[in-house]
Amino acid sequence: MRISAKERLELLFDDGKYQTIELPNVPVDPLKFRDQKKYTDRLKAAQAKATYKDALAVAHGDVGGHATVIAVFDFSFMGGSMGTAVGEGIVAAAELATVQDAALIIVPASGGARMQEGILSLMQMARTTAAIEKVKEKGLPYFVLLTDPTTGGVSASFAMLGDIQIAEPGAQIGFAGRRVIENTIREKLPDDFQTAEYLLDHGMVDMVVPRGELNETIGRLIDMIRRTKPGAAIVPIKDAKKKPAKKAETEGDNAKK
Repeated sequence: MRISAKERLELLFDDGKYQTIELPNVPVDPLKFRDQKKYTDRLKAAQAKATYKDALAVAHGDVGGHATVIAVFDFSFMGGSMGTAVGEGIVAAAELATVQDAALIIVPASGGARMQEGILSLMQMARTTAAIEKVKEKGLPYFVLLTDPTTGGVSASFAMLGDIQIAEPGAQIGFAGRRVIENTIREKLPDDFQTAEYLLDHGMVDMVVPRGELNETIGRLIDMIRRTKPGAAIVPIKDAKKKPAKKAETEGDNAKK
């Protein structure tokens, strides 16, 4: 049951309150791509139906009372595909998190890199990975909330680099599609292959969390990582007064006795 980027932001932030940021402008149709339609026409059609200009929205607010930046994919915008606009958005989100000393959460829902931008879309894999590394270098929490679906170049880059990997129940998560893998290895895959639960059992995901518990769970995780002081006052334990040790008796003392 996929939801829009706007609904996702309202779900994750405390009391549904947040502020979106304006993402950097990028060249439109840099490769002058055309298949059955012009790429520019596809973009206009997608933008007419969507809330945001591309497949990513970035917002900041509080999660569990902690300053947090969240970048959310919108699968309804060309399958949540990652082009230069999405890459710029993730870089902007990482920079905002470092400036605000905030946690960063990315919520992918994507079929992968955007084919209409060719090699330029694949370059975003490296750019987004470098941006995430800067967040980690500053010691800020970076979580990934894997939703349905998370595949392709997105899963092969920033989506698998979280300090903690969270997934929604039943979400499809992988790189290549099931049919491609089966044809390549010539074997039948398990029915639950590439589901969130399968990845949890095989160590690729840290936890599977129902949608209604995400705000509380993520807020608790941020609190555990960011808390630098104990939650209560430290009560010092005074050492008991030690009795002076008896002097060891020498052989001479014993002889006098």
